[in-house]
Amino acid sequence: DPYYRFNDVVYRWISLDNWTYSRTFRTPFDVRKWQKVNLVFEGVDTVAQILLNNVTLGGTDNMFNRYSFDITSVIQEVNFVEVRFLSAVSYAAEQSRCHKAHSIPPACPPPVQNGECHVNFIRKEQCSFSWDWGPSFPTQGIWKDVRIEAYNHYHLIYFSITPFFVKSAQQWYLEVESIFDVVSSRPIAGLATVSIPKLQTQQMFSVKLQPGEGSIVLLVNINKSAAVEPWWPNGHGRQTGYNMTTTFKMEAGCQIDKFSKVYFRTVELVQEPIPGSPGLSFYFRINGLPIFIKGSNWIPADSFQDRVTYDTLRLLLKSAADANMNALRVWGGGVYEQDEFYDICDEIGIMIWQDFMFACALYPTDQNYLESVRAEVSHQVRRLKSHPSIILWSGNNENEAAIAANWFSIPYPDIGLYIKDYVTLYVKNIREIVLSEDKSRPFVASSPTNGLESVKEGWLSRDPYDTHYGDAHFYDYNSDCWNWTVYPKTRFASEYGFQSWPSFSTIEKVSSPEDWSYTSNFSLHRQHHESGNIQMLQEIGRHFKLPQSPDPVKHFKDMIYLTQVMQAQCVKTETEFYRFSQSEIINGEGHTMGALYWQLNDIWQAPSWASLEYGGKWKLLHYFAQNFFAPLLPVAYEDKGMLHIYGVSDLHEDQKLSLRVVVHAWSSLEPVCTLAKEGVPVKAQSAVPIYKESISDLLERCRNCTRKSCVITFCLVGEDGLQSPMNHYFLSSLKDAVGLEKTQLSASVSQQDDVYIFVLQTTAVAPFVTLDVGSIKGRFSDNGFLMTEKKKMVVFYPWEPTSVEELESSLILTSLLDVV
Repeated sequence: DPYYRFNDVVYRWISLDNWTYSRTFRTPFDVRKWQKVNLVFEGVDTVAQILLNNVTLGGTDNMFNRYSFDITSVIQEVNFVEVRFLSAVSYAAEQSRCHKAHSIPPACPPPVQNGECHVNFIRKEQCSFSWDWGPSFPTQGIWKDVRIEAYNHYHLIYFSITPFFVKSAQQWYLEVESIFDVVSSRPIAGLATVSIPKLQTQQMFSVKLQPGEGSIVLLVNINKSAAVEPWWPNGHGRQTGYNMTTTFKMEAGCQIDKFSKVYFRTVELVQEPIPGSPGLSFYFRINGLPIFIKGSNWIPADSFQDRVTYDTLRLLLKSAADANMNALRVWGGGVYEQDEFYDICDEIGIMIWQDFMFACALYPTDQNYLESVRAEVSHQVRRLKSHPSIILWSGNNENEAAIAANWFSIPYPDIGLYIKDYVTLYVKNIREIVLSEDKSRPFVASSPTNGLESVKEGWLSRDPYDTHYGDAHFYDYNSDCWNWTVYPKTRFASEYGFQSWPSFSTIEKVSSPEDWSYTSNFSLHRQHHESGNIQMLQEIGRHFKLPQSPDPVKHFKDMIYLTQVMQAQCVKTETEFYRFSQSEIINGEGHTMGALYWQLNDIWQAPSWASLEYGGKWKLLHYFAQNFFAPLLPVAYEDKGMLHIYGVSDLHEDQKLSLRVVVHAWSSLEPVCTLAKEGVPVKAQSAVPIYKESISDLLERCRNCTRKSCVITFCLVGEDGLQSPMNHYFLSSLKDAVGLEKTQLSASVSQQDDVYIFVLQTTAVAPFVTLDVGSIKGRFSDNGFLMTEKKKMVVFYPWEPTSVEELESSLILTSLLDVV
């Protein structure tokens, strides 16, 4: 396994060699009967010469492009095909060496990443040369399908459907675009028919295809008397799609039938003045409704893309939806995902913020490079634009910020040169193509950016992190993450997060017993973020006692548990802050309308910011996300000795709810005092203050309570079973908690249909109670919770067959006091 222990370094030689893939094949049809035969590569990674029967057909140099070679005159009955690759590492170095103009930083990744240099000189997955959460595996190979196409007369290359809603007429129409290759030397005439039976819509068009490659756009008006159900994001409605058939019947050649799923939804990125606040708003309206974006950032699910199956994607994306997410950002240092990724998102209502693949670097802008990028962008937009899940195109990750904050120490007189390159690449090339190919979605040049303000400042703002405009990325490993005042009251938080270690069962698969300590060579080797392991220790030490076990393996497992508790609690605090800031302006800041934490998934087994481990296991953070992204949630924070509780709602209707606040002493399972506030108004799609009391009054009211001896829990309850998750607020660090006792946790397991029921019992209040069943694939209904009652029922949803016996023997129960 390339992921085993230190194999990323041991196998480095593979990426420094040149590799050739070759085979012999018989042509399964009579070549003489076809006017045109193409050899089509959907994806070649990355630099290669393609030969058929010793004839060079051409070269490839862009992993994100589709390549089609005319082999009409070369193909025979028996053929020998070769793909001769060049090492991506040596190619990138050579490109950099030949770039005689100004330098294009950064040259190399930080040493802690064990990576390769000059990745910005090759159009390849940028993180394949290493990243701060991933290994360097600069692959060479055929990463997508290869096929031979033979046709006469004409052939359909691209097909896309884009919906538009005309407000004045209150009517939907579709733009159906088909790109053909016409072989004949004369135009071909015929009929095109588009039908959507469910919407009583059928239209016929007479069409004429010109010789060569060209496009035809059909405008299809949807029958006004048909009730169109729009596509909604997860948590806001259904993801209705309609079956559509498009038929091309031409006077010459065969008939083409295209069966598609069509979805109806509109998207606007709203950037308008806000009363009482300088700057502009930054939020998404879907089908005319402002939507608070809840989710995370997606990175490649594996260093080896061929291991990423439909099931891999389905599991990870379903886990995002199950945690109440409605959006993911496909980050610009990975790959444009496979079709199935976007199909699943369409189906389960995950909106996609789609970056173009440029990240944390400056890039060349010579003619060859720009031509390659133009082809890439045009191909990707044509391939992806029919997906309702994609709501935004974004030019790059952090490259505006890199220039604005001068990450690469460029001498001041030279900055203008790099700004010119930036505008050339992202505005004059990428943006221009996106706007010509797709008029249905917004485009931003970078993330973070100040949106329209960046445009006004010549596409490069002085401070892309300005809270009054656009989106922000925010990381701070030195402050106390429980303190909400350190977080930016931004319009949109598109990246933020904290690291943790994956479970022992995940690490165990790629390590040996000598690696199982927090300070082993392996633990250092796997940490690609400078001082990451130390930062986690410091963050834990603020609120928890550090483990002292003399047994190294027990110590390692305790550390893993605490990093996950810390990460979950930090990201919870920060996300709740963003959610309760959505409806208010304080000192000119607020109206936060998005929270995408960094990051959803992992590329290998290592410490990272992810909430899903490699293989899909949920970290505690992911269980917490299910709660902090709940459609209805009470959120508490403290300000100048006052406890404030907000009611946060993504529901479409106003609610009258009852707020229950229960104070527990750490030393007793009996609540100290309970407060119920009835008829609390919680506004639809907003965050409103619903409760306020000074902490000293609260403690006085609940006699025998001090900050250190008590904890506050609270939830919102409505009619018809409407209920928020139970939330909690700690009045002191847990290392200072008084009255916490080591508990006896026990669980009984039983099967009920295709799920398993765990009934937990405790003898004392237990913080961060965690169930772990090792390598058994599946997830719990809840985990890492504060247990304030003797009994709790938790459901286990298996992802593969298991049994009561297997679960019982694998189960490990941990709570905070098991860490010694």
